[in-house]
Amino acid sequence: MNMGSAREDLTAAAAIRIAAMELFAERGYAAVTVRQIASSAGVSAALVIHHYGSKENLQGVLDERVAVFVEAMLAELAGAPEQGGSASVAQLFADRLEREPAIAGYVRRLLCDGSPAGVALFGRLYQATQAGMRTLEEAGIVRPGRDEPVRNAFLLCNDLAMLLLRSHISQVTGIDPLARDGLVRWSAEVFDVYTNGVFAPVPPAGQARGTPPGGEAERGGRADDDRHRDIRAD
Repeated sequence: MNMGSAREDLTAAAAIRIAAMELFAERGYAAVTVRQIASSAGVSAALVIHHYGSKENLQGVLDERVAVFVEAMLAELAGAPEQGGSASVAQLFADRLEREPAIAGYVRRLLCDGSPAGVALFGRLYQATQAGMRTLEEAGIVRPGRDEPVRNAFLLCNDLAMLLLRSHISQVTGIDPLARDGLVRWSAEVFDVYTNGVFAPVPPAGQARGTPPGGEAERGGRADDDRHRDIRAD
């Protein structure tokens, strides 16, 4: 085989992989045939088998590719707070998804279809999240959790929400959380929530929540005390 045909062979393999990822994401694994993958990729069904052996093997290649993709992303996210905060997180997501946009839809389908591959992928992502949180904890960036398995699962589900609920998020916020501009806004707010929380500080005893020291409630309290003293004096 000469160099030109070798490059064509590699290009065909990539085209098959991309076509399969898009079709599996759109229709589900069971509803897609090898002939449909071949047609979408612009190759013969025989060439699909030549490169991947079977539809099942092709799915395995895609599952492994997605797992490596997301685990690498989570590993890089572990260092994001020290590398520029939320902007670097947004850049990381945007750059990776621009290189292989079909992955977002494939992961969504994989995690929602209840297949063994989806369950296994979630398990691998959970382990990656667990390792990343352990690294952050050892570095003093995050505090220890009261229930670390639950916290890790919660954080992973938050990360996956913009994949699983992408269209719903876009509808209510007006942004695409997986597009570059949308990711900047999304990541900035997520980073703020994780850093500062969502609950207001508990006020000192005797001060109403939301009332600044020396505010109306406090001045009203002083006026009542003055009236009580006047009544007692009379």
